[in-house]
Amino acid sequence: MTEPWVSLFSGGKDSSWALYRAMERGLPIERLVTVHPEGDSYMYHTPETGLATLAAESIGIDCHDVYPDDFETGARPHEASGERGDRELESLERALETLADELGTIAGVTAGAVESEYQTSRIEAMCDRLGAELFAPLWQEDPRELADAMMDAGFEILVVQVAADGLDESWLGRTLDADALAELETLNEERGVHILGEGGEFETFVTDGPHMDRAIELEYETSFDGLRGRIRVTDARLV
Repeated sequence: MTEPWVSLFSGGKDSSWALYRAMERGLPIERLVTVHPEGDSYMYHTPETGLATLAAESIGIDCHDVYPDDFETGARPHEASGERGDRELESLERALETLADELGTIAGVTAGAVESEYQTSRIEAMCDRLGAELFAPLWQEDPRELADAMMDAGFEILVVQVAADGLDESWLGRTLDADALAELETLNEERGVHILGEGGEFETFVTDGPHMDRAIELEYETSFDGLRGRIRVTDARLV
């Protein structure tokens, strides 16, 4: 019997691409694992993570949720960033230990990190402690080539949060397409905005893709304070 894998999954483009590539390789993904932080987080995607359950239904893989009652993401007084990252990871590791008991073992974990050594080193160390392999297909790949690959595969990607100079309210709810990527390349050259938002410049949600049976339709409102903004989903459905 093939040993099960789990996929760290927020519903955003990077974790969705890692899941898709794992499924392409035939890795036996038995669970999606979604962490739902409150407020800002050093380790996790934060906006609209509740949509991951709907995405999991479309994908056809059960989702295991880790909620804020299990951990805190806010900084503590005099806490170094590394200590905060380690602390934020504790809840995820406990969840994976629980899943390993439920599934019998966890052979591997997928993750959508692109360039963040801060996140990847911690996830890699966690996998080592769990005796699990790490599959991170985006790691240190060219950002524009990755974006083009997602478009070519049929991913429909919606911007759900912005937090960078040059990304105004018009980007909220915008679909990443060739025009958007061209603008992001210009912003990268002029203002250092990462093409994939790896530095937290923007966050996304995948509404459709080849790994999904049905697309997700959203209704939402937007809020923007002149520097940061996000969508707030009022309704979501599979179509």
